[in-house]
Amino acid sequence: MKKPKLSFWQIWNLSFGFLGVQIGYSLQNGNTSRILEALGADVHSIGYFWLAAPLAGLIVQPIIGLSSDKTWTRLGRRIPFIFFGAIVSALAMFFMPNAEYFT
Repeated sequence: MKKPKLSFWQIWNLSFGFLGVQIGYSLQNGNTSRILEALGADVHSIGYFWLAAPLAGLIVQPIIGLSSDKTWTRLGRRIPFIFFGAIVSALAMFFMPNAEYFT
């Protein structure tokens, strides 16, 4: 299957979306240690919490990649996974700073 050629504006929109995601993640990461402390994490053990995301990514990303390679929808192979991931990420970025109120 031949890859479609993207116009400048399609690439711009894609890049602009990633800019917003990166800004959101950097704002959240700047406050993660404070949030974990508010939830009762030991200050000396917070480094272990920071290892959880890369280790989860090491396990989850190949599984999602394999699943998306085998999936064909009318939206394409990757769009359903990107869409679902964006919704889950947005919910996580909303609820994580307020997690102490939900415990």
